[in-house]
Amino acid sequence: MAFEFRLPDIGEGVAEGEVVQWFVQEGGTVQEDAPLVSVLTDKANVEIPSPKTGRIVKLHAAVGDKVKVGGLLVTIETDGPAGAAPTASAAPATPVAPEVPPAPTSGTAPAVAKAPSPSPPPRPVGGPVAVSPYLRRMANERGIDLSKVTGTGPGGRITEADLLGTSGTRGTGASSPAPTEASPGTPAPPAPPAPAPAPPAVPDAEVAERVPIRGVRRVIAEHMVEATHRPAPFTYVEEIDASELVLLRDKMAKHVEKRGTRLSYLPFIVKGVVAGLKAHPWMNATMDDARNELLVRSAYHIGIATAAPDGLLVPVVRHADQKSLNEIAREIQDLAERGRAGKLSRTELSGSTFTITSLGALGGVLATPILNYPEVGILGVHRIVRRPVYRADGSVGPADLMNLSVTLDHRVLDGIVGAQFLATVKSYLEDPHQLFADLR
Repeated sequence: MAFEFRLPDIGEGVAEGEVVQWFVQEGGTVQEDAPLVSVLTDKANVEIPSPKTGRIVKLHAAVGDKVKVGGLLVTIETDGPAGAAPTASAAPATPVAPEVPPAPTSGTAPAVAKAPSPSPPPRPVGGPVAVSPYLRRMANERGIDLSKVTGTGPGGRITEADLLGTSGTRGTGASSPAPTEASPGTPAPPAPPAPAPAPPAVPDAEVAERVPIRGVRRVIAEHMVEATHRPAPFTYVEEIDASELVLLRDKMAKHVEKRGTRLSYLPFIVKGVVAGLKAHPWMNATMDDARNELLVRSAYHIGIATAAPDGLLVPVVRHADQKSLNEIAREIQDLAERGRAGKLSRTELSGSTFTITSLGALGGVLATPILNYPEVGILGVHRIVRRPVYRADGSVGPADLMNLSVTLDHRVLDGIVGAQFLATVKSYLEDPHQLFADLR
């Protein structure tokens, strides 16, 4: 009997997942509870086991396709009675092919993308709504009823162009009211701007390879677009004399590393950041753009930007204010190792209230970090360099110096807030003994 398996509900708030890897192929067999498919949601890979033992009749989504919760994934021929797995939606959803065009990169083996199937007709008005979270928020802000909008994207997906051509009145039709004839003497309305010319085609002879933007890289791309379109970023930089921090870290590392944990400067910086957030609570906040509200957070969940093979991840150290230096160091090390292995859960990659990004020894002199939206602040950490400095008594001597840069959402935070916050962090890092005496 043919068994149709649909994408189950794989987490709160998850509406769709991208197929990253199939562990089976058409015509092959699979055992119940054996790995069936890996699906990506918000940078976290979820491995879904097979619900049945049988032969794979058809895979209904290719690697790179997005499938909605309840969408058909695979048909399995079993010995039992026919049936379908319970779903979260009444009708099967059509996998949505990647919308981001391939872009040439270097150092990566070319990936072969499956040819897209013909696009189905647009979704009728009033049917199930297929729309990204970014466009859903845009619709809420403009007062647009999505159920009244006809999606013209693949599978009836609503595009930004569909929203821009829609009236902002809830419950009205999908089209803007027709313009009325101007009365005599009334100046004609200005003509709409001409569409931007399409970019020139790149000759095939000049393309070294075509790499589809999908998986974690596509999630990062979508987040970066939102993080640059919504906030109004502003960056402030401060120089830190880390000489005392270097000495303290060297002494404490001897004790911490006996327990198998590498002690970098990052746990010290997390401690300093928490002190700064407590002194300036509005920095520990996230934006609710749908309600136009700033949510000042009472918990201190610090995101740590981490490089992984598939792209940048931001695992979260939760309740960092309640943890010792050793606990923070151990947790950062564990999150980084599992992040590089692709073993972090969606929960471990979400919910941060403030983010720290650092390239360690490659930290450079200065960078302007992009906000981890909807957070309103992010700290950039740069490498420590020993240089001569003039001291207050007029003498010249060596010092271990580094730059810290903080990027703010200037819509809700003025530059003075960022300067005060960074001054607080600076004071604790230049005299770290006041924070890090407790080593549990």
